[in-house]
Amino acid sequence: MNSSVWQKSSYSSSNDECVEVRTLGGAIELRESDDGDIVVRTTPTRFANLLRATKTGEFDHHAN
Repeated sequence: MNSSVWQKSSYSSSNDECVEVRTLGGAIELRESDDGDIVVRTTPTRFANLLRATKTGEFDHHAN
């Protein structure tokens, strides 16, 4: 991904309650689509680690 335009998952369809992501100045930025005032900024490596951990279920216990 190499875009300063906010993108959201295709799984979100027209839902406005999702996480959006973009690259800006070599960093990855994340925000909630319904509250765009708060932006979390991280490195591409840390973002990749977050995605890997999420896909493997590392954070599933927080959903209960």
